[in-house]
Amino acid sequence: MKFSAHVQTRISDWQFIKELENLGYDAAWVPDTQMQWSDCYSVMALAAANTSRIRIGTGVAIPGCRIAPTTAAALASINELAPGRVFCGIGTGHTAMRIMGQNPMTIKNFREYLRVLRALLNDADVDFKLGKRTRNIRFMDHGPGFRNLTNPIPIYVAGNGPLALKTAGEFGDGLISLFNEQPETLSFHMGMVREGADEASRDLPEDFYTTALTSTVVLNAGETLKSERVRELASSWVVCCIHFVYEVWQYTKDDEVVPEYLSGVWEEYVDHVNTMETPADRRYQEIHDGHCSFAPESEYKFVTPEAIEGTCIVGGPQEIAEKIRKAEAAGLSEVSILPPLKHAHAVARDFAQKVIPLI
Repeated sequence: MKFSAHVQTRISDWQFIKELENLGYDAAWVPDTQMQWSDCYSVMALAAANTSRIRIGTGVAIPGCRIAPTTAAALASINELAPGRVFCGIGTGHTAMRIMGQNPMTIKNFREYLRVLRALLNDADVDFKLGKRTRNIRFMDHGPGFRNLTNPIPIYVAGNGPLALKTAGEFGDGLISLFNEQPETLSFHMGMVREGADEASRDLPEDFYTTALTSTVVLNAGETLKSERVRELASSWVVCCIHFVYEVWQYTKDDEVVPEYLSGVWEEYVDHVNTMETPADRRYQEIHDGHCSFAPESEYKFVTPEAIEGTCIVGGPQEIAEKIRKAEAAGLSEVSILPPLKHAHAVARDFAQKVIPLI
């Protein structure tokens, strides 16, 4: 089992990635959410130049914000600084697009984007369409030092819906999803991944890599899910998951997408959104307030024991270790935690010192 952390993309926090390396983490994922955080590739470059072992990748890249050749060039440039330590996590774009009032990229366009990205990272010619014009492109050779395409840059596709999961099977070297740490969820996800690979007549790599994006709270003696410290450490991730479910629910109008652990607060949360002071046509900005950094004060009440249990890996050190061992036995390759910004260093250190040695 490998362990990593998603970091809030703050330009001054490249040192945190160095700290993760010192704590023994295998990888750091740097999100591409330009309207909330710093530029992900700037942070990755600083981290790459100041580390020697830890893998560094986008967590995840948003194709609607950059054309595929630009993303490929950024990844290959950082790969020159950290040869063989760079990976590309990439998804259709949930928060990064919605916070601009835009929709995630369609699966059709996402598949085309991945086709071009894959070819360029393999240092191959590829037909690329921009606007209405399609032309063949490739990286030009101006000598050494510009980019590294010799050391492979794996592509880990982000997805939870069936079409995105199938796309991972068609193009990905791996998959990153919410709730992959739950064996039954991982089994369903991989079934869809294999279906996508079969439809593309692709042999899925034997070393296909699976990552769970989650958060964790290591309980101290005597603590429960109602303890204030526990609620504080879980709050940013719980609220982020609620925001995600709300966007899916709003799009599908299907109550079945609301998980049981949110049933006790769901109607109150929907009322909360409907009574936001922000005008309805700009509410997309407020819905994702605090995204993965903190829980807005008005939404802290939704951080219930049921929501914590349903979204986080929580328990004493031995209990968490056992949950992760079961996930590994089910085929999970990596657990990636995303702690709240205020407590990121403490949570990463706590998990590294109390849980990882047990696994």
